[in-house]
Amino acid sequence: MQSKSWSTDHEAVQCLPSPAELSEALPATPRALRTVQKARNAIVDILNGTDDRLVVIVGPCSVHDPVAARDYAARLALQRARFAQELEIVMRVYFEKPRTTVGWKGLVNDPLLDNSHRIDVGLYTARALLGDINDREMPAATEFLDPLSIRFLSDLIAWGAIGARTVESQIHREMVSALPLPVGFKNGTDGNVQVAVDAMSAAARGHRFMSIDAQGRLCALSTSGNRHTHVVLRGGSEPNYEAHCVDAACKRIAAAHFAPRVMIDFSHANSRRQYRNQVSVCADVADQVARGDERIVGVMIESNIKEGRQDVVPGTALAYGQSITDACVSLEDTGYLFEALADAVRARRRTRTEDLLREQLRA
Repeated sequence: MQSKSWSTDHEAVQCLPSPAELSEALPATPRALRTVQKARNAIVDILNGTDDRLVVIVGPCSVHDPVAARDYAARLALQRARFAQELEIVMRVYFEKPRTTVGWKGLVNDPLLDNSHRIDVGLYTARALLGDINDREMPAATEFLDPLSIRFLSDLIAWGAIGARTVESQIHREMVSALPLPVGFKNGTDGNVQVAVDAMSAAARGHRFMSIDAQGRLCALSTSGNRHTHVVLRGGSEPNYEAHCVDAACKRIAAAHFAPRVMIDFSHANSRRQYRNQVSVCADVADQVARGDERIVGVMIESNIKEGRQDVVPGTALAYGQSITDACVSLEDTGYLFEALADAVRARRRTRTEDLLREQLRA
């Protein structure tokens, strides 16, 4: 696909394809669309409490190498099948990175990793990757950051996140109100959970706001609201994955007249930015689930083929399958986390069965 560009004294403009043009160049296959819809439905059922599995959003902090991402997806698909009775595993495929100051903004913005910012190439690469991953029956999750890029990719996304830096943004809350998929709102960077609850309330309502249509034209978009949202606990000044933090968050959610359901991010502030701490966070959360806590509906794990992280150094080849943003646990170690979570779900089922039997005996 060809793009045009021109410059003025203060800006450079690069013309991009419309969402419809990109979709026409890279159409979603029937199998990919079935993968997306099946996963969306499963996640909604888990959020509603009619499916007692856990949602597991797992994968690289960010995708920078499409080849390694496809490899990771193929390996993860085996784990998804293995734990299908306990876990709804969805691959984390993050293309856009919110930055506190500056830095690499993700594959959509700078796909060549050289500050050339070929967004036309980035959009094409991202959609092609999503199509391939879903075609392998591995559903994908992503963070929605740019309100425009969502129009190019959202039909291939099963679950979306609004991050800690944008959870208070009116634009992002309106955007979620238009999405036909479940979305998690992270608590604020300082640990404030109420902003995520407020975001749920805002996104559940209909809005009218400016957007672009499939042809890339500016339009006024009317939405009916999205009731399939939830809070993601990712920590703040302190971790917030422990039982008393879950209790406090669920009280806020219930006070806003939503079902008290939370997803827990093992990484970020909950791991104190130490990727290996995701293992201990997992152990604590799995224990809560095993003891019967049905309010915990999902978890997030930052995982890659190879553990740790690396810097992008011009002229130096990157290590294959290792993050260039946040450090991740290895895919091998991720398998152990899956086992712990699956064991916890099975224990929760036994606890529920025992509770039902006791109630019947009392009756």
